[in-house]
Amino acid sequence: MKKFCVISNSLKDPGLKEGQKVCQKIAQLVGGEEVPLLDVCEEELPVAEGTEALLVLGGDGTLLSVAIRLRKLDIPMLGINLGHVGYLAEVEAGEVEGAIKRILNDEFVIEDRMMLAGLTSIGGEKSELEHALNDIVLSRHGDLQVASYRIYVNDVFLYEYSGDGIIISTPTGSTGYNLSAAGPIVEPSASLLVLTPICPHTLNTRSIVLSDEGIIRVELLPGRSVKEAAAGTYFDGVPMGVLSAGDYIEVRKSKRVCRFIKLGSDGFLQVLRKKLVN
Repeated sequence: MKKFCVISNSLKDPGLKEGQKVCQKIAQLVGGEEVPLLDVCEEELPVAEGTEALLVLGGDGTLLSVAIRLRKLDIPMLGINLGHVGYLAEVEAGEVEGAIKRILNDEFVIEDRMMLAGLTSIGGEKSELEHALNDIVLSRHGDLQVASYRIYVNDVFLYEYSGDGIIISTPTGSTGYNLSAAGPIVEPSASLLVLTPICPHTLNTRSIVLSDEGIIRVELLPGRSVKEAAAGTYFDGVPMGVLSAGDYIEVRKSKRVCRFIKLGSDGFLQVLRKKLVN
């Protein structure tokens, strides 16, 4: 790999100064050719044809945004952490030069991460299929009120419960909102679906881990009060519409994957331990 594109986040990298440093370092190592620098905060991300790798500076949110917006290009990404926890980032800002050298010397592997494909059915109208790397979330909307949900897997009724919402996450997303909701942490190379309730109003509702062949449908049930039931849908944090009683979301494994450049010898458990300790 010798043709790079650097994508930074001006909210975390004012003036894209860190991004410019990375571009300059790449230019020095590959012989002076100018390296394009893009800002993830811009509406468009015009990646040049022939780009072999994306170096993404920011936190996990920046990586998620790039992964979804550029998913059709199928270009491997290397995350450079400018955030706090940074579970998705492979290297820290001070390790960039060594990382670039290893990529130029083909000292890396490509890890494919599972993605989700989902749609909403609102008022009988189904949306187009959208994709998510981390999670698809259904959560209460508007006034604070408990919502009730009915869940099916492959058209088989699973259970009903009341609470604030539900998270359907990938293994990659298991260290995101799913973790905050006391869901299980899953090795990111796995291929499965994690179903985690948000603040369930019961003592015996737990996360459920499902096969990647499962098709999950979550239906919003009528509210228990005079107020109409409503729930927002979010794909990797991006709003995708508001459900009313009888509407639903449907989620399955996507045919697409997100490709990450892996440099380190540390396995997932070692990285997890370091992140949790810090």
